[in-house]
Amino acid sequence: MSHTLLKSAKSVRSMVLQQVKAVPEVLLDTKPALFNNTIRWNVGHIVFVHDYLLSIAFSKSPALPAHYEQLFNTGTNPDQWSVAPPAKEELVSKLSEQSLHLDHISPDVFENRLTPVMELGPLTFETSGELFNFVTIHEAMHFSTISSLLQSITYSRQA
Repeated sequence: MSHTLLKSAKSVRSMVLQQVKAVPEVLLDTKPALFNNTIRWNVGHIVFVHDYLLSIAFSKSPALPAHYEQLFNTGTNPDQWSVAPPAKEELVSKLSEQSLHLDHISPDVFENRLTPVMELGPLTFETSGELFNFVTIHEAMHFSTISSLLQSITYSRQA
């Protein structure tokens, strides 16, 4: 099962990378009506959450600059930014680096118990594998949000 978790994570990340590379930079900061965030925020959020939660899952230090938390943590949005966000190239680079790191995760670590147990709202994660799986699901959800943002932006530009 742990090989399946890794394969799924790599597949989702590949789709995200392909999608983000295809988005023109000019569209990254458009926030359509009824959306709380932008494509840039969603991409940065994927990068931040991946780094943050997997650093907990695998007991390692976060690898991102500190300002990523200020920009992309849950509950933030571009209207509140007081520092410049990373360029598309930097975000793509971070996504790619994280993708390469997936190749170095041993499936054996997925059964490691989290101490303490990780709680996110109503969710509880007891093992590294459970938290890793959530990171993949979370990324897929934001992939869908980016797709919806692109559709909305494209539609509004045609209208």
